[in-house]
Amino acid sequence: MGKIIAIANQKGGVGKTTTSINLSAALAASGKRVMLIDADPQANATSGLGIEPKDMSSTIYECLVDDYPMRSAIVDTCVDGLKLLGSRIDLVGAELELVEKKSRERVLKGAIDQVKNDYEYIIIDCSPSLGLITVNALTAADSVIIPVQAEYFALEGISKLLNTIRIIKGKLNASLRIEGFLLTMYDARLRLANEIFEELKGHFGNMVFNTVIPRNIRISEAPSHGVPVILYDPDCRGSISHMQLAQEIIAREK
Repeated sequence: MGKIIAIANQKGGVGKTTTSINLSAALAASGKRVMLIDADPQANATSGLGIEPKDMSSTIYECLVDDYPMRSAIVDTCVDGLKLLGSRIDLVGAELELVEKKSRERVLKGAIDQVKNDYEYIIIDCSPSLGLITVNALTAADSVIIPVQAEYFALEGISKLLNTIRIIKGKLNASLRIEGFLLTMYDARLRLANEIFEELKGHFGNMVFNTVIPRNIRISEAPSHGVPVILYDPDCRGSISHMQLAQEIIAREK
């Protein structure tokens, strides 16, 4: 049965999609059966895997709004062992269309339940908001990874996300837990970056991943080539750190 991990933070620009693509690819490269769900209307996780969103005949939108079977909407990617449930800009409208649905917060969970046993890991790339689709993702998830950018306002907004997680645990998904806080765009040469890492550790202790994702030009370049960084440049620091993150997550299951 697949473990479902949502990658969420309502603060934009913290590396959610980058983490989603590259962690999914790293887990697949580690021999795991993985599906990435693009739950963001910007569809950057879809295009970042070399798939043109407007060319997709069915996406997460159809699964949520039209009850389209998820298994029929999943596509192959450039990474062996990694499948994708893509997204398109029309997902923006799904927020309104879901309002009328019965158990509207659990629609994604119901769709994922059809395919959960096909995968060892299901990663959900959430949009930078705490709207109904993100609530659906957190209701479906077993755990959540919270990417935190190594910058001055890093911890700003985390309390709001943690409060949302608390509400969802109380009302919709009692078993939801925090998989970990992941420091992204980390530059070890900067004192501020090290201070933020220590501050995170001070606040959240063992809930902070030992792996940090460095600021790395190869990570930034890979999406324009439609591949994860482990295919674009397997030996760069960005690839190595995502493989380490995948191993850290896998080790927790043992």
